[in-house]
Amino acid sequence: QVQLVESGGGLVQAGGSLRLSCAASRSIFNINAMAWHRQAPGKQRELVAAITRGGITNYADSVKGRFTISRDNAKNTVYLQMNSLKPEDTAVYYCYAEIAPFLYSGYNDYWGQGTQVTVSS
Repeated sequence: QVQLVESGGGLVQAGGSLRLSCAASRSIFNINAMAWHRQAPGKQRELVAAITRGGITNYADSVKGRFTISRDNAKNTVYLQMNSLKPEDTAVYYCYAEIAPFLYSGYNDYWGQGTQVTVSS
């Protein structure tokens, strides 16, 4: 069973920075798209940033210029560097990956357990 293990959340003051990491729990065949989503209390989960295996990125308008998504394909890991954090960035952040665990297994969607990011004003 493949799991996505997240780390790096926490409490930070407005204007500060945090770096989230998410890694697959074991060796796998391949990962296509990877992404970060977030869900604030009382709100729907939303896409924050996504990255293809080749490195093409896409960002929500609310985080453009402040957040950077990157990945290390050799380590099956995706990162989210968050700068100039605002109180409205407070949410649980979830890692997503489209993974083929084995050569002939096909691709399925996997989610991390979520990590809390709290930005104080």
